[in-house]
Amino acid sequence: MKRYPLNDGWYFTEQFTRQLTTLEKPEPELVPVRLPHTVKLLPFNDFSEHAYQMVSGYLRFLVPPESWRGQRVRVVFEGAAHQARVYLNGQLLAQHACGYTAFTVDLTDHLHWQGANNLTVELDSRENLDVPPFGNVIDYLTYGGLYREVFLEVGGPALIEDLCVRADIDGSVRCLPDCRSAEGLTLRLAVCNESGEELVCRETGAVESEILLQLEHPELWDCEHPTLYRLKATLLQGEEALDEHIVRFGFRRVEFRPDGFYLNGKRVQLRGLDRHQSWPYLGYAAPARAQRLDADILKYELGCNAVRTSHYPQSHHFINRCDEIGLLVFTEIPGWQHIGGEHWKAQALENTREMVLQWRNHPSIFLWGVRINESADDDELYRKTNEIAHQLDPTRPTGGVRNFPHSHLMEDVYTYNDFSHHGPNRGCAPRKIITREGGKGYLISEYNGHMFPTKAYDCEEKRLEHALRHARVVSDAASQPGIGGSFGWCMFDYNTHRDFGSGDRICYHGVMDMFRNPKLAAAVYASQQETTPVLEISSSMDIGEHPAGALGTVAVFTNADQIRLYRNDLLVGSFSPSADYAGLAHPPVLIEDTVSGLLERQEGMSPRTASMVREVLLATAMYGSALPLSVLLKAAYLMGIKGFTREQGVDLYNRYVASWGGQVARWRFDAVKNGQVVASTVRCPGETLALEVHADTDTLTDGPSWDMATVRIRAVDEYGAVRTWCSRSLSLRAEGAVELIGPASVPLSGGMAGCYLRTRGEAGTGRLTIEMEGAAPVTLSFQVSKQEEERV
Repeated sequence: MKRYPLNDGWYFTEQFTRQLTTLEKPEPELVPVRLPHTVKLLPFNDFSEHAYQMVSGYLRFLVPPESWRGQRVRVVFEGAAHQARVYLNGQLLAQHACGYTAFTVDLTDHLHWQGANNLTVELDSRENLDVPPFGNVIDYLTYGGLYREVFLEVGGPALIEDLCVRADIDGSVRCLPDCRSAEGLTLRLAVCNESGEELVCRETGAVESEILLQLEHPELWDCEHPTLYRLKATLLQGEEALDEHIVRFGFRRVEFRPDGFYLNGKRVQLRGLDRHQSWPYLGYAAPARAQRLDADILKYELGCNAVRTSHYPQSHHFINRCDEIGLLVFTEIPGWQHIGGEHWKAQALENTREMVLQWRNHPSIFLWGVRINESADDDELYRKTNEIAHQLDPTRPTGGVRNFPHSHLMEDVYTYNDFSHHGPNRGCAPRKIITREGGKGYLISEYNGHMFPTKAYDCEEKRLEHALRHARVVSDAASQPGIGGSFGWCMFDYNTHRDFGSGDRICYHGVMDMFRNPKLAAAVYASQQETTPVLEISSSMDIGEHPAGALGTVAVFTNADQIRLYRNDLLVGSFSPSADYAGLAHPPVLIEDTVSGLLERQEGMSPRTASMVREVLLATAMYGSALPLSVLLKAAYLMGIKGFTREQGVDLYNRYVASWGGQVARWRFDAVKNGQVVASTVRCPGETLALEVHADTDTLTDGPSWDMATVRIRAVDEYGAVRTWCSRSLSLRAEGAVELIGPASVPLSGGMAGCYLRTRGEAGTGRLTIEMEGAAPVTLSFQVSKQEEERV
């Protein structure tokens, strides 16, 4: 069966009428659009969620070539949010009631072979629908639109409808083909490597329900070496190939045991984040490159080995990239807390069936979520969802996210949202007090999030506490026996309803902002990987940012062995990772004393004397002359026994603590690994301002759909530190073969911002110019190519 992209040539209206289904040519009020498409571009924040809730219409004219006669012609919608009715030439052909799974409509018997055919989609994105996830409040926006790609499939009448592949670590490949009109035909199956080299093949009758192939010594798929293979199925009539279907897969085995998660027989501690499939302005409607970028950010920037697709199945482009880079995926059916009536439940069962059938060939997926997120126990419903998942895919375990202990466990894994950590207590609850099901797997599926929402521009102390809360939970989860891993809430901030968030339609729960700029907490995850040196400092080291000028605890998130700290090029000391985070491969380095080491080295004091002097100096800054009795006694000892004077104290304070009115200190942090400095950074109030701009690509391809570049922007000083309090506006100007998505002027928030560029359907050079008062403008160039494909 041949696939033709059907993403260009659409017309859109925010108000569907039946008249749209019988138009013979587009009317002036219809807006030309390309897919993926959102029904409404939204502001960054402070808007009404009702803006995208509508019954809209999409229209596409089709002129089938004569060569298609006698073949099946079907249209495939990868994602239509949320209830779709599909018409051809005024006749209703199909309905689909899930915005997160694909559906196919057979057009064959209703096509006109002379002239254009009117293909119309009536799309209901209102939130009063009686289907999941609707029925009550939802803590995320559900948007609307034909937000994933659309294809035409042409072939047959004999064709390969579906091909399920189950590959195990012993090299066995169980193939479950579903062939149509295949009696008397031959099915040829071949396992190939990624280069296309055929490794093993077999021919058999096309009506076989299960076919076994065996590959000797396969390379396994895992997080470090995600080796992929391809199964090529060809439907033959003699020597003639009638249809071909290719599935990419990996040899791997996933299982949960009472002591944790195992991949290919090896214990793996899952360390991940939850992800929504949303972007500023666009909602869900982002193309392949942006989907794939999120997987790369999770793996390479955040150091995660797993992701949960909360709270619905997500783009195959995203999951494909997870397959390629070894990022494990926990995916789940759509829903949020609410369980509806019988019609609603029937749709939940259908969603389960569609999820498993459509995503089961992805080796990265290790767990099916077959409960509505945070819903109450419903044994009858969840017994059925589990049965569906196990029947369609016996190779993967099931889980289901709940937010209360001792839930009825129909699934294989107890997946629990653990929000018990509130700062001073342990990172997560002991497994044994949450569930008595000791013989099954256990995962923490969410933590932190709403317990400590943090904005990129919050004060240092709050941003540090946000990061340390993530570190405590990840460490504790890894330290406790029987916890297979943890997923933090969440990867990035996201738009939400007025019932949630900070009143501006944003939940600030992410370790990144909505543009995927990292907050401090992102460094907790990034520092756990081994590939790239990480050195992130929690403090700007500015005395005016801290009470009484005392720096307090300075945290360094790093994957180095040691931190050497210098003040004005004088060694303060060498500091090692904290012993309080034993579950982390690389615990944070907590620097709580930036004074005593200098007093010892520069003033010749003993460690005991230096410690006492430091305490008196810091207490004086905090309390003035009203010192606590314990400190007064130490001051008296220093003056009476050690001979210190008040003038000496003032001098020491100005040189080593906080020089109010004096020259500011320059702090240098060196990250040392295996005795070598692998990274270094300076903290000192900067005198210059620059724009640091990073685009994920400088080459774009306008092909089956439009392409998009993601641009992340930070205001930095001459030392490369983000100017957190810089809130100036950026002016954005796109020219040539690219155009902006969203406004041409955006403010910095926490010293950071972002923007998106899309292709315009033409080849050439595009440019983006970013300007800000007080900084040199930055211009990026993009080369746009045009990929020509056979289209309808």
